[in-house]
Amino acid sequence: MFGRLPAPSLRGYRLAWLGPDVLAGLTLVAIALPEQMATSHLAGMPAVSGLYAFLAGTIVYALLGRNGQVSVGADSTIAPVLGAGVVALAAVGTPRYAHLIALLALMVGALVGLAGLLRLGWVAEFLSAPVITGVLAGIAIEIAVKQLPPLMGFPAGGASTVGRLRFVVDHADATNGWSLAIGLGVLVVIFGGELIERRLPWALVASVAAIAVVGGAGLVTHGVNVVGRLPGGLPSVAWPGGSWSDAGHLVAPAATAAFLCLAQTAASVRLAGPGAPAAGEFNQDLVAVGGGSVAAGFIGGFAVNTSPPRTQVIASAGGRTQLSGLLAAGLILSLTVLGPGLLRDLPQAALAGILLFVASRLFRLGQLRSILKYDRVEFGLCILTLLGVALIGIEQGVVIAVLLSLAERIRLAARPRDAVLGREPGTDHWIPSDTGVSTEQVPGVMVYMIYAPLWYANADYIRLRVARLLDDTTTPVRVLVLDADAIPDIDYTAAQSFAQLAAEVRARGIVLAVARASHPVHHDLKHSGLLDVIGPEHLFRSVEEAVRSLTPTPP
Repeated sequence: MFGRLPAPSLRGYRLAWLGPDVLAGLTLVAIALPEQMATSHLAGMPAVSGLYAFLAGTIVYALLGRNGQVSVGADSTIAPVLGAGVVALAAVGTPRYAHLIALLALMVGALVGLAGLLRLGWVAEFLSAPVITGVLAGIAIEIAVKQLPPLMGFPAGGASTVGRLRFVVDHADATNGWSLAIGLGVLVVIFGGELIERRLPWALVASVAAIAVVGGAGLVTHGVNVVGRLPGGLPSVAWPGGSWSDAGHLVAPAATAAFLCLAQTAASVRLAGPGAPAAGEFNQDLVAVGGGSVAAGFIGGFAVNTSPPRTQVIASAGGRTQLSGLLAAGLILSLTVLGPGLLRDLPQAALAGILLFVASRLFRLGQLRSILKYDRVEFGLCILTLLGVALIGIEQGVVIAVLLSLAERIRLAARPRDAVLGREPGTDHWIPSDTGVSTEQVPGVMVYMIYAPLWYANADYIRLRVARLLDDTTTPVRVLVLDADAIPDIDYTAAQSFAQLAAEVRARGIVLAVARASHPVHHDLKHSGLLDVIGPEHLFRSVEEAVRSLTPTPP
């Protein structure tokens, strides 16, 4: 039925999929409607712009994307990046601010789409899981702090996270009790509803209840701020404006948002289908997401991203294709065109409550505990990233995260793990001596294993490490066997250092041998001249073979 459509997920459509797709679409619109309006506030835009972003992202992805369950639209991860990038150039609520947000959407879309066209999807895996956890937690803190003023019913103030907190404390006496009660009530409904049945649209339930309370009790006259009437009609298509100078100032937030889009799209695609996606499919998905941002920029929205939670909603509801997304987009479009006044009494405090719930989901406390339990160094990187994002800024925090990830990788490679091996009694297996398994040492023999490539950053460290191990032995060593099974390659600087180590070992009267060298390592030994230094006869297929060949009396 859909065989000639450009939408890849609709090709070969089966009638049996229609029911699940319709159910998934209705579930999606119930969740996306309040969420998209709330997310627009993170970008400093009117509530309707979030709906426009959802329309653009969903429709373009349905036409170009390959995955049938991925949901694209306004996203709480990148919306704060967009707002922080533009607020330095224009005041929130001004026409220039809206134009620059739209221009930024074009730039983000171009970068994400270009990454897909150039097959750069691998960049999505550049940050480690602990660092991404720190980025999301930092964004969660920033979201939560920004939502305190609308939750309490007074205008926002302060230019940084600390400044905003200080502003809230200083103006706490201006709290509107009705607004605070509504916002906290929305939070209670959503959190409580999640405990009862996670698949129901509790945010929509809470929003409808808030509208009924505000409208029925006339709380607008009591100082409760509301969304107001949405602009009716179809969104207009226009070039967002802005100069080359403006674009230059927006490069950093555009690159940051694009990077987050790549990482989150990878997560969403994996969530929709187990395992890593094929490279070609993932890159095509990036082109689709980028195209959604470009389309959003032309209709007055802001940059879009894939959403793991909404993707999970579609998958849980049994949706098979992007027909579910198109149905949700059609219903939201009908609302903006035919019923713009239905949401006029939606209180800003309710949207703040929804965003506080979103922030709680971004702050993954269980993941933080897991990282701390696994490795304190990686936990430290996570916390530093969190603090950088929350206190300095999202763009700067992401840069810090990248640098910290690289620094940690370099540290591990420059100071790699190693082990002195022992033989498991009654076998010819040589294993690390500190694993809890009983091992025996052969008198006069040391078997040393390094778990890393030999390169210029660790060459001298390993040479000195071996020297210290030899000095610390209680019995003289006559044979040193290097187990090279975990060494993938040797660079030129390490080869020179290895030659120096061989000379130092020989000066001690110790025979040096290499066991289990891979073909690439054998190639490096040969072409660096190390094979001649060690002696081809001292290259062995196994550690046991080396020990038996080089000890005077077979052990």
